[in-house]
Amino acid sequence: MKLPVFEDIIDAHKLIKEFIHRTPILTSSAINRIIGSEIFFKCENLQKTGAFKFRGACNAVFSLTNEQASRGVGTHSSGNHAAALALAARIRGIQAHIVMPSNSPEIKKKAVAGYGGIITYCEPTLQSRETTLREIAEKTGIEIVHPYNNCKVIAGQGTAAKELLEEIPILDLILCPVGGGGLLSGTALSVKAISPLSRVIAAEPSGADDAYRSFKAGYIIPSVKPKTIADGLLTSLGEINFAVISQKVDDILTVSEESIIEAMRLVWERMKLVIEPSSAVPLAALLEKKEAFRNLRIGIILSGGNIDLGNLPF
Repeated sequence: MKLPVFEDIIDAHKLIKEFIHRTPILTSSAINRIIGSEIFFKCENLQKTGAFKFRGACNAVFSLTNEQASRGVGTHSSGNHAAALALAARIRGIQAHIVMPSNSPEIKKKAVAGYGGIITYCEPTLQSRETTLREIAEKTGIEIVHPYNNCKVIAGQGTAAKELLEEIPILDLILCPVGGGGLLSGTALSVKAISPLSRVIAAEPSGADDAYRSFKAGYIIPSVKPKTIADGLLTSLGEINFAVISQKVDDILTVSEESIIEAMRLVWERMKLVIEPSSAVPLAALLEKKEAFRNLRIGIILSGGNIDLGNLPF
């Protein structure tokens, strides 16, 4: 199994920089006082399509040969990767077939349709998603772009941490959420190449803690009936992602639903930033374990801001 390396992230950044936003890095003195640390938020909620996922999708789409691209691309996704792939495909002028679970958030369904994605709905199970996508691929010959278990996608996601460290070079710790592991594996590759002494820690909802359990066990434990408000973190780790995470990540922490909601509200109120629950998970870890992280310089990747405003948890 070929694993991505930091040089792939450098190449990805060169390829996609004209298409992505170089998102701002913001601070909050109020949140710093609450946590007792200096925190730098990399605002991927302000990325195109409202999430970091556009980086990986863009790299995957623009890395295709003209012949591959002519057949179009496809994926299965509950939302953020779907929207990202649809927009990246539209920019390249090709079709994107998106398989979405029927229970995906309305805002994410609208986004995919708005970016020109051809949506096929399926039952909300991984088996249904994969089977439906495979059937479409057999009919159309599309290039499948997996949401996270894909070296080009991982390399694209790693550009967020690369940008963070280019602007804030001295950090004790970088935190990000973990679902399928695309952002975490890309982040870990960038951090350990640019700032080897910095720790990389992921945060995960305790109701969807398969990455935590997999990391501790040393093998992938699939996610079974996860239950969390952080709908972007429901998937199991990919094989490529887990291999990188096992080598490069220092720890994975779990957090309660109450802490996720508290962290999300804190960012909304103190920073005036719209973030989705998945984005709040790393800050939730700091809220729960303030003593362990006191007096550190910490980078947090705010992964996305796509949330149904009619269904807020506060």
